[in-house]
Amino acid sequence: MKKFLILTFLIIGVSGFAQNMALFEEGNELYNDGKYQEAIEKYEAILDSDVHSAELYFNLGNAHYKLNHIAPSIYYYEKALLLSPTDKEIQNNLNFAENMTLDDIDVVPEVGISKVINKVSNGLSFDMWAYISVILVINFVLLFINYLMSKNSQSKRMSFTFSLVCLFLAFAALTSAFNKYNLDKSNNPAIVFAQESRVKNEPNLRSEEAFRLHEGTKVQVLDTVDSWKKIKLSDGKTGWIPSQDIKLLNRF
Repeated sequence: MKKFLILTFLIIGVSGFAQNMALFEEGNELYNDGKYQEAIEKYEAILDSDVHSAELYFNLGNAHYKLNHIAPSIYYYEKALLLSPTDKEIQNNLNFAENMTLDDIDVVPEVGISKVINKVSNGLSFDMWAYISVILVINFVLLFINYLMSKNSQSKRMSFTFSLVCLFLAFAALTSAFNKYNLDKSNNPAIVFAQESRVKNEPNLRSEEAFRLHEGTKVQVLDTVDSWKKIKLSDGKTGWIPSQDIKLLNRF
């Protein structure tokens, strides 16, 4: 009975994969024929089966871009970039789509030591930094044991020196790991989908308007109160926007 269940799940998995591949190919053919809306429907059918890939999101972004759908094209290019952050073709197409947006928002550059620390931390994932710190701690312990047990003065000096280097590097890697974790945790981007959204100073309709945003603009979500999201722009401005006016990028 157990073997039968495993075989059944394997058959379902293979058939599901084959079905999604067929839908993907059909979507590509429709896209090549200029039937962009029909292609979108095929791609979305794959998403409905909880399958996600950079290629799928990239094709969805391309189809929406062809239809001049500003927000969806940027949204799906950004999703593709999350799964394949080094893909230059995705980044180039995203740049083209962003040129269609109305909002021209400046980017406040990072300065000082925080810029350097964040750049180093973003160089690797949290897991990689954690692995490196563990390996360095193990090396520190082994070198320090060798320092304690060695009778040769030169060997003791070298073991002591390298053990301190490993300890320092382990501390640096651990710091980078926690900083990377905090950066990832605070990174909650979203795309404005409303054609025009009135951002308020407080999370209620009676509050004064802070500024307006238009479809396709990328924001960072800081907080949630009822049906409102507190957002921050790349220029540092903050405000409250109706939750239905934006779509979060980190949700798959």
